Amino acid sequence: MTRASHLSFLTSQIVDTLILNMELSTIKDAFDRVTKKQKLSSAKTQEMLDQIRQEIESALDKMQSANNSDPEHNYKAVLNELKANLLKIAPLSQMEGTQKELNVALSKYGKLLEKYFNPDISKAYRNIDVDTHTLNQIIANHFYRQELFDIGDHFVSVVGEPESASTMKAPFLEMYQILEAIKNQNLEPALNWASMNSDKLAQSGSDIVLKLHSMQFVKILQNGTRDEALHYARTHLSPFASSHMAEIQKLMASLLWTGKLDRSPYHALLSGSNWDKLAEELKREFCNLLGQSYNSPLSVTVAAGVQVLPPLLKFMNVMAGKKQEWQTMNQLPVPVELDREFQFHSIFVCPVSKEQATEDNPPMLMSCGHVLCKQSILKMSKNHTKMFKCPYCPFDIDAVQCRQLYF
Repeated sequence: MTRASHLSFLTSQIVDTLILNMELSTIKDAFDRVTKKQKLSSAKTQEMLDQIRQEIESALDKMQSANNSDPEHNYKAVLNELKANLLKIAPLSQMEGTQKELNVALSKYGKLLEKYFNPDISKAYRNIDVDTHTLNQIIANHFYRQELFDIGDHFVSVVGEPESASTMKAPFLEMYQILEAIKNQNLEPALNWASMNSDKLAQSGSDIVLKLHSMQFVKILQNGTRDEALHYARTHLSPFASSHMAEIQKLMASLLWTGKLDRSPYHALLSGSNWDKLAEELKREFCNLLGQSYNSPLSVTVAAGVQVLPPLLKFMNVMAGKKQEWQTMNQLPVPVELDREFQFHSIFVCPVSKEQATEDNPPMLMSCGHVLCKQSILKMSKNHTKMFKCPYCPFDIDAVQCRQLYF
């Protein structure tokens, strides 16, 4: 990408940022107009229906109180009067008018959206070789993680990888059985799982075991006796006293309010949200023990893609007519920011070149302990032909002894 194109893209980003609020304000105003039209249309329609109902009810009252000497004549007169009144109201004409106004507003709003938002996202598409087996695994894993077991089974069957189903499915079946039990305030399955995996949970620094036992203690305190709760605390909570003294003291103090915990200073222990939080944490720890992140790789990929798509589309507008260059590009020539939740690796910037490390220009550890990018070391060592001094200490560095770092 040329310097002029790079500058054009950056300028475009700055301008887009400046006018973004103006565009959103325009779209919001148009949306408010559509909403107003819709409410007005609904109000007019309801008013018309009320008029029709009143005319019909009035006609019925007149027919019921009509002179019995000639009921047929009286009924015809009432019905003719009702017909004339309904023609005056003209319900179809009124509905067509209000609907037409609403349709016009909706049409204008749709055109406005098309003007400010690019509906064709295929411009940012690149032909990338993807391992089909890995992609199928990611999709199937997502279905199972979302408790969509039937869809997951059907998917792996259609793509011809049924042998993968049982391996991926079994852990999440267990997880959702535990979560369903927690939803019903039954902690036994969760406690059994925590007991079987206590060593792994401890190694990861998790306190889910304490939280499960704490919740069970509160449940006993609420429904059982003080002695039962105290016995449970001595058996299951005392091992955590040295590392979680504050939590244990709070639970022990709540013993004084047995049977009336909801009216005590510790009433928050009974909050229903505690069960939801416990279920979420158990799900997180369960995935962690499986060696997987809390969010599925597919959902993370889609969310990150949605975030970077707008600047990519802007970039492609600058690159118009250079699709082949876009297809062969190894890295973007412009920065694309992602939220912290999508950043899984440390980023190293070479202190000499001020460039961010890449796969082709990785960080290298020198014998003195300082780190530079590979290209900087190559330049300073004249392509490995001589020793050079570290920019940060008096050590002489041999480029051959430098080792690549992996973040």
